[in-house]
Amino acid sequence: MKTKTQLLGFAAWLTLCFTVAAIGSVASVQAGSFYAQLVRPAWAPPAEVFGPVWTVLYALMGIAAWLVWRVGGCRAARLALTLFIVQLAVNALWSWLFFGWRLGGLAFADIVLLWALLVATVIAFWQVRPLAGVLLAPYLLWVSFAAALNYAVWQLNPQLFG
Repeated sequence: MKTKTQLLGFAAWLTLCFTVAAIGSVASVQAGSFYAQLVRPAWAPPAEVFGPVWTVLYALMGIAAWLVWRVGGCRAARLALTLFIVQLAVNALWSWLFFGWRLGGLAFADIVLLWALLVATVIAFWQVRPLAGVLLAPYLLWVSFAAALNYAVWQLNPQLFG
C-alpha cells in the first residue's frame, strides 16, 4: 500500500475508535456524579482514572485495527475486522446501559458479551498480525476488571439500577 493510503487508513481506524468513545461518553456526561453516589467495592478506582485509561485503550485499539487492516485490507482480514467493529458497538452500548439508562443487569450481560467478543477479536488479530493481538491485551484486562466492577456495583446498588 502507498504511504498516503496507509496514513488515511491509520486516521480512519483511530477516528472510528474515538467516534465510538464519543458515542459512549455522551451517555456518561453525568457519570461522575452518578459514580460518586454509588456504593462501590474498596478496590474500585476513583472516577478520574477512567478517562485517561479509556483514551489509551482506544488509541491502542485503533493502532491494532490498522495493523490488521494493513495486512491486506478489509477483504483479507474480514473476520478479524468484523469482530473488531461488532465489539466496538457492544462497547459503546455498555455506557448507555450502565450510565445512561441505569440498567445494571443488562450492562453486565453486555460486558460479558463484550469480553467474549474481545477474546475472539484478540485471537483473530493475533492470527493476522501478532502485535495487533498484543496491543489489545490491556483492553481485555481492563474489560475483565470492568466486568467484575460492573457486577459488584450493580449488586451493591439495587435501588439505583432498573
